[in-house]
Amino acid sequence: MQTPPLLTDRHALIRNRLRASDSFLVDIARDECLDRLSLVNRTFTKPLIVGPTPDLLPNAHRIEDSDTLEIPGNGYDLALHFMALHWANDPVGQIIQSARALRPDGLFQAVCLGGQTLHELRTSLAQAESDVTGGLSPRIAPMGEVRDLGALLQRAGLALPVADSVTVRTSYASAQHLMRDLRAFGETNALAARLRRPTRRAVFERCAEIYARTFAEDGKIIATFEFLFLSGWAPSADQPKPLRPGSATARLADALKTTEKPLGD
Repeated sequence: MQTPPLLTDRHALIRNRLRASDSFLVDIARDECLDRLSLVNRTFTKPLIVGPTPDLLPNAHRIEDSDTLEIPGNGYDLALHFMALHWANDPVGQIIQSARALRPDGLFQAVCLGGQTLHELRTSLAQAESDVTGGLSPRIAPMGEVRDLGALLQRAGLALPVADSVTVRTSYASAQHLMRDLRAFGETNALAARLRRPTRRAVFERCAEIYARTFAEDGKIIATFEFLFLSGWAPSADQPKPLRPGSATARLADALKTTEKPLGD
């Protein structure tokens, strides 16, 4: 069987992360994760955190998001995959490995960037490169949609899967200012198939023109960041399970104290 090409150049990804100097995206993801965890009626005593994360939880064991996770032992009551799945060569493999580290009824959570992230820049760059060079090269990672990543939770064998998203719209003076911030966020191009020679200045100048013309409001360009949040539980015998279809013993109309009206043909 032929091995599929890698999506991400890990050396470039690590280099980009090491030179990051602005935690804007990380702060949003961290606050949202902590807010979601606060809604879980449980105290986590043995958490595992995967990815380039700040100190989120006390006594958490932190590991890198390498293709093969180096997880010491198992029996964790929480596995949090933080801001890394959008760069994973095998997202479902990352979820499966994290889930296997959980004790029964342990919680898996993940946050990553989603498919609507930087769609304005993606469109502008593609059009600019096509106009200037007559071709295209990979520049922004093909991030997953919330439905697709939610389905991976079930493939990983997790129970009670939930997937949702939060969209943050930001504004910048120009495309150049946005790209400068992406470098500071550690989220610039780390695709394995990226162009390995410098991009012509004319491409970026054309990109700025298209961006300002197409995605501007009140004199500033708009940049979208979509955060996807995934959660699921390691299977356990005492978890609630959905009832078999048709097994209800009460009518919904009675519970709502209303009159049931049959649908017409």
